[in-house]
Parts: sequence; structure tokens; C-alpha cells
Amino acid sequence: MIGLLGKKIGMTQIFGTNGEQIPVTVLEVGPCSVVQIKTKEKDGYQAVQLAFAPKKSARTTQPELGHFKAHHVEPKKFVREIRTETLAGLEEGKEIGVNNFSVGDYVDVIGTSIGHGFQGVVKRHKCKGGGRTHGSMFGRVPGSIGSSSFPSRVFKGLRLPGHMGHARSTVQNLRVEKIDLEHHLMAVRGAVPGAENGYLTIREAVKKRRSRKWRLPEEGIEELKLEEKKAPTAPPKKAVPAKKKPVAEKKK
Repeated sequence: MIGLLGKKIGMTQIFGTNGEQIPVTVLEVGPCSVVQIKTKEKDGYQAVQLAFAPKKSARTTQPELGHFKAHHVEPKKFVREIRTETLAGLEEGKEIGVNNFSVGDYVDVIGTSIGHGFQGVVKRHKCKGGGRTHGSMFGRVPGSIGSSSFPSRVFKGLRLPGHMGHARSTVQNLRVEKIDLEHHLMAVRGAVPGAENGYLTIREAVKKRRSRKWRLPEEGIEELKLEEKKAPTAPPKKAVPAKKKPVAEKKK
């Protein structure tokens, strides 16, 4: 599995070759620094540790500074591990970018959903609520949560008010619609979790995986250009011949 780190820029729309209107989310993906490579022999599992977004040394803790310095990487804000089957081409201190993906790929995007604080059952669980007329005192409250006779307790998992949002969320099978190698941008169809400028992990889709190798920044650029040239174009519309008006017969 390959993957990168990035952040959410915002949503917009693009138009396909056939005029289809496509809602997309623009992501800034990479460049990501390879901080550490973990192997089964040494760490018990195989993964690559990536870092994204520069960070001031003054705002970095001493343990973090020591970790980055030991692997010859400048301090970064966002650090995550991605388990992978292949480590070919990866070296500590190197950078990898958005060219690891191409148009038509499917990705899973992992982020933190927008927090809404403490919310009631109507907003948090989409409950209907009670009447608001004729002396009803039900309103937006949860209502009865258990009988005093049986079961004399509250069942586990009952939908109640509580903290809403600000949790890890994954959206699967988003299609890559466009890639800008120069500005490290990628547009994926649909919405991704989190607010604008929120950090994300973008990995190849688990349900549509195929064996792939990591690419360095200079690799894959020519392939992307070829893919753009081969992009399907809408077939030309056939001209419909105009109907001839019937000629009125002359009266004898």
C-alpha cells in the first residue's frame, strides 16, 4: 500500500470531457519527507513514517527534535505511519510527492471530522423530537430511557446527548479527477472529512488495491502527461439534416 500526507484546501467543481459537472475537493498532497523506515526484523512490522508541513524548531519539543535530527529531516507538523508491502526506492531523508497517484486512481482519505461540541439527540442522532403544542413538555429531550420495573437499567449503546464530531473518520473509494504536479495539488471526487486546512492521510483504496511501487519526485511525470493525452474525449455530435417542408401542389 502506498500513501501520502496532505491537507484539505477546499471544495469546488470541475467539468468532465462530456460536460458532466463533478464536485471535487482540492487537496495539497506532499511533498512528504521519509523520516523512518520500519522493518519486520527490527520493529516487528513493515511501514514507512512520513512527515508533512514545515514546523519551527522553537515550537518543537526536544524529543521530536532529536528524532528528526537522527533521521536527517527538518521538523514537521504532521507525522504518520503507513504500512506497506514494498520499501523499494524509499530512503530516510528523501521526499516523495503527489506523482505517486495518477488520474483515475481510487483513494481512501483519513482525517478528523469537524467538532460540534456537546449536542442533543435531535442534532446528534437525527431524532424527531416531540410535539410543541397543546401543553407538550417533550420537545427535544430524549424521552424515556428505561422502565423502573424492567429492565431497571439503561441499555448500553442507547442514543443520548453527548460530544459530537472531532473523531477519526475515513471516506473510501474517492476517484482522483485531476493532478497538478507543479503545485502539489490533487482533486478527488466528493467530500473528505474535516475542516479546511485540516491534515489528512491519503492512501490507495483498500477495496481496490493493486500492486504498486513508490515513485520518487522525478518519476511518473511522463506517464501522467501520456494519461492526459489519452483522456477520452466526447464523440462529435452528428449533424441532423433539416426537415424539408412539403411543397404545396399547384391548383389546376
